[in-house]
Amino acid sequence: MTTRFETEQKSGLLQRILTALPYVVLTISIVPIIIGFVWIIVATFSYRTQGILPINAQGKIGGLTLQNWTFLLDAKIWRVTFNSAMIALGMVVGVGFLSSLTGYALSRMNFRGRKTFLGMTLVLHAFRPELLLIAIFQVLLFIAGIPIAGKAFGFNTVGGVAIVMVSLELPLGIWLMKGFFDNISWDMERAALIDGASRFRVWWEIILPQIKPGIAALAIFNFISGWNAYLIPYTFTIGTKVSNLSVFLNQFSSDTSPMGWNQVAAVGLFQLIPILIFFIFTQEALLNIYGGGTKGGA
Repeated sequence: MTTRFETEQKSGLLQRILTALPYVVLTISIVPIIIGFVWIIVATFSYRTQGILPINAQGKIGGLTLQNWTFLLDAKIWRVTFNSAMIALGMVVGVGFLSSLTGYALSRMNFRGRKTFLGMTLVLHAFRPELLLIAIFQVLLFIAGIPIAGKAFGFNTVGGVAIVMVSLELPLGIWLMKGFFDNISWDMERAALIDGASRFRVWWEIILPQIKPGIAALAIFNFISGWNAYLIPYTFTIGTKVSNLSVFLNQFSSDTSPMGWNQVAAVGLFQLIPILIFFIFTQEALLNIYGGGTKGGA
């Protein structure tokens, strides 16, 4: 006959198993991801790899080398890295500034066509960039014909790629910012408006500091999207002078020569480093994403 003590023991064991089960499943699910990162790091410092083990030219374990990182001595890599940074930072500033202004207006002001504008932004976000390539090409050619602006924002320029990327990401940014503004209390805003503060000052000094997590989230999304952009830079730039890292990485593939996976891994790891740095400086605000104000009425 089972005693009460044995029953409690079995019940406690079952409870511990059920508690640990989600952690076990989570650990098993991320093992392939961890193995992938380990392979990338090993491959960047290896002549070649067999699984996750470095292999030398004789087929034995070993053969660690810095040969895969010699691309850092090429001036082209720093040019395309600078171009990637300009596109990514342009998206962070452009989308962040425009979408926060637009989101504030849509959240806090009533004006004719407000709902129609909201609906149209959602429709615009549904359009894939592939559908707009010819139209974008015509617009960039038109801008290129403008005397001063054409040299900075026309076809085959980093600025042109940046404004195209900004325009494609704006609809999502506007909806995200409007959602964050909707969750901010009206109390401080009304008090500031009664005291004579302008709408712009209220937006800049009172509302924006309360949605730092939202701004950080949008900044990370835009930085990653701009840094890893491939289709738009590949389509609207010619040569390495104005291309970015993703387009430069594509040059390692060829139909007539084998792919140097170890060097590709090295360039890919190099491309990943700025994203990690950017995330480190914004993670505190991002992790406090639910720390905003209470929902206000409009």
